Parts: sequence; structure tokens; C-alpha cells
Amino acid sequence: MIQIQSFVFSPFYENTYLLFDDTHEAVVIDPGCYELPECNELKNFIQQNELKVVKLLNTHCHIDHVFGNQFIKNTYGVKLYMHAQDVPTLKGNKFASEMFGMKGFVESEPDVFVEEGETITFGDSSLEILFVPGHAPGHIAFVSKPQKFVFSGDCLFRESIGRTDFPNCNHQDLIDSITQKLFPLGDDFTVYSGHGPTTTIGHEKKFNPFLN
Repeated sequence: MIQIQSFVFSPFYENTYLLFDDTHEAVVIDPGCYELPECNELKNFIQQNELKVVKLLNTHCHIDHVFGNQFIKNTYGVKLYMHAQDVPTLKGNKFASEMFGMKGFVESEPDVFVEEGETITFGDSSLEILFVPGHAPGHIAFVSKPQKFVFSGDCLFRESIGRTDFPNCNHQDLIDSITQKLFPLGDDFTVYSGHGPTTTIGHEKKFNPFLN
């Protein structure tokens, strides 16, 4: 059974997720740790729980979701899994870091490109991949159907949706991703978003003002 530990990092209040199971193998989703104390908070939890990080996953590559990419790669010697269509987003973060005055940002390189329908495995666990563009061209989500949860990145939030006023965003693609890919998962699926609290598919169908 997958256990989920969440952390809120950086001035962007980004949700970083650490997933692990009884084998103690773990994956990190969207490490937003920027300052050293944030990196140490994540590292200490991993050490205290005797976890072995085996993969690094990005739902998408906007800067607030990849601050800690290189830290994770350097510390644990793991590969970065992402969608190929988000490489331009990843490569644009050098400029974004300068724009935000974050001079300590270290660029990371992709290692493994994944597609919808493929599966990420760790320990005795697995996550299915959905392609959900709109907020970013190569945005993906990670799904556990047995445990009924999805990591939606910045696609879907509690009573909100991802921004589409950034370069290479598309509002209609985002709406289609939510209604055609996430909603069919089922009302009882828990949604772990890139920012803010968890929600459910059923709640968003009823109360999300951007989707009604």
C-alpha cells in the first residue's frame, strides 16, 4: 500500500509529495524545495523513515515544481521522469529563476520520457500516467486506481483550475484534460494537487466554478 507524505515548499506554497510502500522504496513528485532548510526537511524525513528514493517524477516543469530536481538527483542518484513535450518548459526555468531573483536555482536535465498509458513502478507499487496538457504542454498526472487517488499537478485544484496565461498554455486543452481524463476516474478519487488542499473528483464536479 502506498503511503503519501506531503510538504509545502518555497514562496509559491508548492506541494511536494513523497510516496513509499512497505518495501521502503520511494518516489518524489515535483520537489519544490528551494532553500537549504526545505531540502533538509525532505532529506531528514527520508532518512528517519529509512526510505530508498528510486525515481524522481515531474507532473510538469514550471519552476516552482522543479526547484529541488537537481538536489534529488544529486542526493539519491536517481533519474528524472517527465513528458517530452515539457522540455521547453524545463529549459525556460533559467530565465524564470532570474526573473524571480532566485539566483541559486540549478538546472536539471531530463532522463526518461514517459507517455500516457505507461506505468511508473517502485517497490510493490505502481502509478499509471495520464496526459493532461493545458496548464503546461507536457503536463501529466499520476494515478493509483487500486487506492483511488491522482496527483494532478497544477491541472485541477480544490474549486479551481490551473492557470493558462503562461506561454504555451491552452485553456480549452486544460478543460478537456479535466473533464475527459480526470473526471472519468470516479467521484471517489482523491486529488492531490500541486498547490492547496486535497479534494475529490466528486467535489469538483459539483462545486468547481470553472467547470460548471
